[in-house]
Amino acid sequence: MTPAMHPAWPLLAAAVLAAVLPAGPRRVVAVAGPTVALALAWALPDGGRGEASLLGDTLVWSRVDALGRMFSIVFALIAGLGALYAWATPRRRLLAAALVSAAAAQGIVLAGDWVTLYAAWETLALASFVLVSDGARPASWQAGLRYLLVHLAGGALLLGGIAWHRGTGGDALVGPVGAAAAGWLVLLGFAVNAAIPPLHAWLTDAYPESSPAGSVFLSAFATKSAVYALARVFPGEEVLVWAGVAMALYGVVFAVLETDIRRLLGYHIVSQVGFMVTGVGLGSPLAVSGAAAHAFAHILYKGLLFMGAGAVVHATGRRRLSDLGGLGRAMPWTLVFYMVGAFSISGAPLLNGFVSKSIVVVAAEEAHRAPVAWLLTLASVGTFLSVGLKLPWFAFGGPDRGVRPAPVPGSMLVAMAATSVLCALTGIVPGLLYALLPFPIDYAPYTPAHVLEALQLLAGTLVGFLLLRETLRSSAKVTLDFDWLYRALGRAVAERLAAPIARLADAMEALADDLVDRPVSLAGRIPLPIGYAVLIAVAALGLTLAALQIAS
Repeated sequence: MTPAMHPAWPLLAAAVLAAVLPAGPRRVVAVAGPTVALALAWALPDGGRGEASLLGDTLVWSRVDALGRMFSIVFALIAGLGALYAWATPRRRLLAAALVSAAAAQGIVLAGDWVTLYAAWETLALASFVLVSDGARPASWQAGLRYLLVHLAGGALLLGGIAWHRGTGGDALVGPVGAAAAGWLVLLGFAVNAAIPPLHAWLTDAYPESSPAGSVFLSAFATKSAVYALARVFPGEEVLVWAGVAMALYGVVFAVLETDIRRLLGYHIVSQVGFMVTGVGLGSPLAVSGAAAHAFAHILYKGLLFMGAGAVVHATGRRRLSDLGGLGRAMPWTLVFYMVGAFSISGAPLLNGFVSKSIVVVAAEEAHRAPVAWLLTLASVGTFLSVGLKLPWFAFGGPDRGVRPAPVPGSMLVAMAATSVLCALTGIVPGLLYALLPFPIDYAPYTPAHVLEALQLLAGTLVGFLLLRETLRSSAKVTLDFDWLYRALGRAVAERLAAPIARLADAMEALADDLVDRPVSLAGRIPLPIGYAVLIAVAALGLTLAALQIAS
């Protein structure tokens, strides 16, 4: 396999060109790069492998199998749709960062060795920081810094786990390591990007502060790259089953309380990734394929939802439900396309969420995990309540609050229409999705019993909403989550712990010097690579404390 076949290269080339070309050609290369990447991803050969030598080590920069190829295809697909959505706002920084983040995501899912995966992992963090800070508000820059430092801390944990794993004789190729010893550091590094509570607050803090187009790209890459990594390295880990269930429920509860439309959708990223994490934790071929299928579907319908919400922000300059109302008459096509995404995420028949979400639930039932299946079904009810009913009811319906939205650019509508078609196509013809999954499955979602059950859940949720809509009526408020704890701790750090942190940094520097001087062991007992792994983990703590200072 030659380097030219890697889908990341056309994305990186397009990023460079987008940074230097004028607006017209910049738009074209921003769409052309992902289009070429999609063609390359689709043509990736089974068992394809690319290697390079670096400082005497062999780097496997590409290793192709069905799991990696599926993520590669959908990442290229959403990059192209996002670039089309951004056609009306072709800022250099936005497009360059979006294309680099797409290339980094490609690097993660095709990486064969740990070094390549880590390099792509950190590149994604840096590019995503630019996307968040590109929101052009003071809060965007602050949220971007918090995002960057939290993810650098997560990356330090990942690097520490990799160093420990390799130092104790672990394989250089990315593969299962188990949640023990070095594996715990790797798992924590992945958990940050997967937004597993309480490590999730960066997501709902940062994504709402990005630009409308930036949030589409952000919603696709970080969390789903982490789902891929968990499926690759930790399939069948029991801790992930209950972590995923907790995510699914946690996200919907906070979404019901939230009034910021993009923050509300951010909580549903947490919730829906919970389904994927649960599938990985269950570990059966059906469950892992279900997790992959749901990641594919989620990237499309969540991108569509952020496109719809972004169109509202673009047209009105407002993002709180308490400031919106009656927009359906002025923005009918935005409402139509948004509702496609809303019904898909809620598991309505004929859309891809109905298929992918069902696979994970059925996998739990086949594993005789009835409580898991029941709790995931309960989370689906909360999803329709907030995304499918509360948000459109108070933003697009209800009384006219005097908001006169500007016209939505045609490119945004075309991107939403294309994404809607893909959500419907992969829902009506699930075989198209099944053909991309890592394990063959024989699951028929459109049985009369399953369709009737889904319609009953949707109808019951609608009745409940109509009875409780006055209680759910939006008012201006702020939802407190773990990010507010981080900010409070940040103030304490800035006010009281500056001197101790400086002393800790001096001690870490001295320890690093000591480790370099000891070629065999630390204190005669701990192998040198493990010593470095511990040092890197301590560095992660230092980065976290720095993040707390900036968060204040």
